[in-house]
Amino acid sequence: MLCLFRRDSSEDEDEYVLLAHDDSSGRPRQRPRKRQAPRCLRRQHTQIALTAMSLFTMAVCSWLWLFFHGRIGIPSPILHALAKESRLPPLYSRFHEYERHLPQHSLSHSPENQEVRYIWMANYMRANGWGNVMEELLLNSFLAYRAGRSFVFTNFTWNEGVSDYSLYNLKPIPSRIPLTALIRGPTVGGEFPAGDNAPLAVMKDFWDQVCPGPKVIRDDDILSSFGDQVPTAETKIGKWLEVLNRTDDRCVEIPRESWVIFDIWIMQDAKRLLDVWPSFSQSPILTTFAWSALVELAFDTNREVFSPSMVLDPFLSSVPVTVPSAERYSPIPGLLAVHIRRGDFVRHCKRLTGWGASFVGFNSFPSMLDQLNLPPDTIAESRAEFYRLRCYPEIDEIVAKVEEVRRTEAGKGLENVYIMTNAPTEWIFDLKASLRRAGQWSNIASSRDLILNQEQEYVKQAVDMLIGQRAQVFVGNGFSTMTGQVTMLRMANRFPPETSRLW
Repeated sequence: MLCLFRRDSSEDEDEYVLLAHDDSSGRPRQRPRKRQAPRCLRRQHTQIALTAMSLFTMAVCSWLWLFFHGRIGIPSPILHALAKESRLPPLYSRFHEYERHLPQHSLSHSPENQEVRYIWMANYMRANGWGNVMEELLLNSFLAYRAGRSFVFTNFTWNEGVSDYSLYNLKPIPSRIPLTALIRGPTVGGEFPAGDNAPLAVMKDFWDQVCPGPKVIRDDDILSSFGDQVPTAETKIGKWLEVLNRTDDRCVEIPRESWVIFDIWIMQDAKRLLDVWPSFSQSPILTTFAWSALVELAFDTNREVFSPSMVLDPFLSSVPVTVPSAERYSPIPGLLAVHIRRGDFVRHCKRLTGWGASFVGFNSFPSMLDQLNLPPDTIAESRAEFYRLRCYPEIDEIVAKVEEVRRTEAGKGLENVYIMTNAPTEWIFDLKASLRRAGQWSNIASSRDLILNQEQEYVKQAVDMLIGQRAQVFVGNGFSTMTGQVTMLRMANRFPPETSRLW
């Protein structure tokens, strides 16, 4: 039987039809074919499918947006499943209770309570990493201290919505963590040094009781008073002090929609930020700053992991909290801590090139060795490589920098390496192997090696910062606020500038 194909075209169809030659009659015979839907109907079906897919995508994105912003919670079936498997994060209720029972939260604590003046910055940072939040938090607290007002503090907040849990990288995290689970000191209601009569900080719940009708002052109005002048951190504080000193109201609120007092443009610019350093570094906000007992316990528990201790080294948890910060967090001989950003920095570092960004303010102390000095006539390709090397170094470049630091006077005696990083385990394994090949190290550990309990797991960035703060030498990322806070604490505790380095 002879077979052939004929193209059968019409307005609504375009297909090949199999023809068969019938040997007995000699006449070609068309085999039955499966009829296709008219083309217009197929287009309608496609459009319906695409519309349905778009609606489904919009619904999913809307749910994620609502969940991320705390408008809705994790659906009950998912919540129950996670709870059953003990995969929900802790909610730190014991720290909330501790804050509620601070003595200054008792209205009958003393007659002086009636004379205390308060300031509440409702425009505080949300949905940001701890490095960014801590930077703003300490400066806001410092402003309140300079103004002689009680600083009103609240939680480390990912979102304020109805849900106790948020999603981050598709994993549940606490929506809110009490600040006392992270830090101690005057910023979160701790005592000021003897002789300093500054009013103690209070939590937001107490403010809601004593300040039902606060005077509202917007930072936008403060900013507009500068005219064409670009304010620095110190000049902005000075202007706020003028306004607050003229205000008789006991309670002042900076509303949520107000411009941020210490905005990103101040934080990123050393020329605008560091003029506040002489007074900020000598204030009780930093001189009596301490990490929380939870963070210090994680440090003590993991001491043998990141830097095997000497016999006489005391546990941090045994040191009275009244000991000044510079003594409490003294250097650990022989320890090199390096902060290596991965994750979102693979994109962020490329954006920095386009912005022509500088190192963040607290990574730009003039006395530091590793300044960001890009020649102004650098071509685009060299410019991109310059930023990549300083922001996203690869393993061989990290090893070269570590060996360079080790040859300096400040690097003498280094024998243990601690890697502060969010990199994948496999990448860290390769980095450790390269470090060992390049030099003799007694111990190499990373953030992934820490042994943490459930509460410590969600404040582990603070544990990393404490280790970096105390290292004999610290090498960090100049574009990272987490590195910036470590550098700032080291400078406040009078570590030599040459011991704080940058890629």
